[in-house]
Amino acid sequence: MKKIAVYPGSFDPITNGHISIIKRALKVVDELVIVVAHNSLKNGFFTIEERVNFIKGIEELNLPNIKVDHFEGLLIDACVKHNATIIIRGLRAMSDFEHEFQLALGNRRLSKDIETVFLMTSYNYSYLSSSLIKEIALNGGDIKGLVPDNVREALEKKRRK
Repeated sequence: MKKIAVYPGSFDPITNGHISIIKRALKVVDELVIVVAHNSLKNGFFTIEERVNFIKGIEELNLPNIKVDHFEGLLIDACVKHNATIIIRGLRAMSDFEHEFQLALGNRRLSKDIETVFLMTSYNYSYLSSSLIKEIALNGGDIKGLVPDNVREALEKKRRK
């Protein structure tokens, strides 16, 4: 049976830490669907469409076993839509675990057929967050090597406006 996983996130913007998780996930699943979440409690810096296009524009992720989509609502519904039985969640540090554990238990309550798998990002990206990337970039700091080039260029363009 084909192992299909969903990797959800706001990806506002996607970072090399996220890409680290994607690469690790591809070692344990046959197909990965990266789903950009719309969170009504947050105002996105980039639009959902921009975030989806950033991910689709990353050449190293342009693989036949990776799909990119977006969703609004319950993650379990996105899993059902894509026939996924696995949710991939990335962890940077122990401080992420409590929140992620709560989400995993909530999703488990909604569907006992879908498992959550936690993967650690590469240690050299463990401090990265999308918020930190935006803060550095918008204040003129160097983010080369922390995000894909297409994201870096978009952030530099926003800073110049």
